[in-house]
Amino acid sequence: MTIDLYEDARTTPPSLPVPQRVLAIGAHPDDVEFGAGGTLATWIAAGCAATIAVVTDGSKGTWDRTLDPADLAARRRDEQHAAAAALGGAEVLFFDLIDGEVEATMALRQRVCEVIRRTRPDVVLTHDPWRRYQLHPDHRATGWSVVDGVVAARDHLFFPEQVAAGLEPHRPSSLMLWSADEPDHWEDIGPVFELKIAALLCHSSQSRTTMGDAGADEHHRAAFETRMRTWAADLGRPAGLSAAEAFKRLQP
Repeated sequence: MTIDLYEDARTTPPSLPVPQRVLAIGAHPDDVEFGAGGTLATWIAAGCAATIAVVTDGSKGTWDRTLDPADLAARRRDEQHAAAAALGGAEVLFFDLIDGEVEATMALRQRVCEVIRRTRPDVVLTHDPWRRYQLHPDHRATGWSVVDGVVAARDHLFFPEQVAAGLEPHRPSSLMLWSADEPDHWEDIGPVFELKIAALLCHSSQSRTTMGDAGADEHHRAAFETRMRTWAADLGRPAGLSAAEAFKRLQP
C-alpha cells in the first residue's frame, strides 16, 4: 500500500464560519474588491475586523497620457479608502511598491509576514499564483509572496527579529485565493452584491480601464453591473448560488 504523507493537505477544509479578523492583500487598489469585495462586506457586517493591504501604488493604472503617475497614485489611495468604507469599514495599509514592478523577493515576503503577525487574521485572502495563464506579473508576484509570507508567519525561526520585537508567530486558519485555478470554496454575495459594486465604483480612476467606462453615464454603469452579475452567477453556479465569489481554500 502506498502511503501519502501529504494527504491531509489535499483534503477539502470544513465549512468556514465568519472570522473574527481577516486580511486581504491585493496587488493594486481595486483588486481586493474585484476578488473578494462581497465576502469582505458580508463578514464586516457580521462583526469581522477587516484589513486591506495594497502592494503597489497603482501609478500605472491609466490610459490618460496627461496624468502624472504621482497624482494618480495619490488619487488611488483616496479611492481605496473610500472603497473600504463602502464595504462597511476596513483598515487600509499600503506597501507602495511601484506598479508593474512587483517581484516575489525575500523583502516582500518579510513585509507580508510582518503584517500577518501584526494583524493576526483568522483568514488571509489574495490572488491565486497557481492560476494558469495569469497574465499580470504583479498578481503572480503578490500571490506567491502572500503564500510564502503565510508560511513564514507561523514559525518563530522565520524573521526572528520580528519575534524579538514582540511580533509573535501567527498561523491563520485559512488561506483563500481568488481568481482560483481550481476553486473549492464559495461565499454567497447575493445579499451584498450592491455593496461590492459601490466599492468598485469608488475606484473612479479605473472606470475606463477595468469597468467599461462605468463612470461615464447610467448606461455604462448598468452595463458594468450586468457584467458583474453575470460573472458572480457563473462563479456561484457550481455551488448552487445565484451570486458568489469563488476561492481555493488552503489550511496553512
